[in-house]
Amino acid sequence: PRSSRTVPFLSKATGYSLADIATEVIMGKSLKEQGIFDIYPEEKKRWYVKVPVFSFSKIRGLDAYLSPEMKSTGEVLGIAPTMSEALYKGLLGAGYNMNTEGGVFVTVRDTDKDEIVEIARSYYDLGFKMYATHGTADVLEAAGIRTTRVDKIADNPVSNTMTLIESGKVQYIISTSAKGRNPLRDSVKIRLKSVELGIPCLTSLDTAKSLAKILKCNYKAEDVSLVDICTLQK
Repeated sequence: PRSSRTVPFLSKATGYSLADIATEVIMGKSLKEQGIFDIYPEEKKRWYVKVPVFSFSKIRGLDAYLSPEMKSTGEVLGIAPTMSEALYKGLLGAGYNMNTEGGVFVTVRDTDKDEIVEIARSYYDLGFKMYATHGTADVLEAAGIRTTRVDKIADNPVSNTMTLIESGKVQYIISTSAKGRNPLRDSVKIRLKSVELGIPCLTSLDTAKSLAKILKCNYKAEDVSLVDICTLQK
């Protein structure tokens, strides 16, 4: 019942028209009778990455917080010889600005502080200037990552996380929160402001890690490989 997007994606990735195959099965023709003897087709020498496109940037006031329910309003398919290039193409097609310099603002919950160190180091080693709230900054500085401390909104009404984001100094935000979606929370205000200004806000450490790997490859939109999906073979 929830196959409207997954089946077309898998059909493109495998080269098998899954809707046609399923219809034949429903009509009583077995997979073997259709000439399909393997559960999975032979793996191809290319990667397929599906990147969701959300409505956050179109509808003012939406919180860019992901939960189990589906919030994407479309998807982009990135195809390339490597995973990093496929993901880069997918993110680019989804409308993300893939800046390779500038600043990264980091604020994470306590349970993520151990894992954030190596992720932040990846951006730091790429030449990004690191900004962080005090608790996160303590962890990053202890690991030898030079970090500019940023006050929370309530602690400093003149210079805080909001004024930093509005300054144009930050190209990426890494923000995780265990405190829900209360609009009074700093984490919610940060996500709302990032949507308003079009700054990628990464609420998953896995995504932040993958993005750092992509930026390290230093891809350019004009240099990535072009793939004509109509000519792909099984």
